[in-house]
Amino acid sequence: MANVKGYSGIQIALHWGILLLLVVSYFSSDAMKSAWSGLHQGRDNFGTVAAAHVWVGVTVLALMAMRVGLRLLRGAPGLPEGGNPKLDKIAKLTHLGLYVILILLPVAGLSAWFGGVEAAGDVHEILFNLGMALVVLHTAGAFYHQLVLKDGLMARMKRPG
Repeated sequence: MANVKGYSGIQIALHWGILLLLVVSYFSSDAMKSAWSGLHQGRDNFGTVAAAHVWVGVTVLALMAMRVGLRLLRGAPGLPEGGNPKLDKIAKLTHLGLYVILILLPVAGLSAWFGGVEAAGDVHEILFNLGMALVVLHTAGAFYHQLVLKDGLMARMKRPG
């Protein structure tokens, strides 16, 4: 695999597209919780917003499969030279964690909803909270590079390289 200098346009679009879908998922989660609760109480609370939550999960899973495939085929740029080894390790683990969670999160949600696996619903919530923590850490790292290190790292996610 060649040493790539930046992300491709498709990788960038997948990054921001998945972020937008996660925002929709976050704001539709209450409707999904209501639908889940109703399901267990014999009521049909499954409406348009809950359906959107499910379809967003399916789409995130499909887009993450594309993202992993692209990363394996094309690669990704390395971290900037001269970084702090401990922070670089945290960055790598954060990225790995985000990839794993963004695959397992919809799998758990779909297993709970379509498979009726109660434990999968609990796992889905735990993964969501872990994912939120990693998103905050990822965002903080990006802003650290932009505002403190001023190394132009964020430009890699704005335009293809």
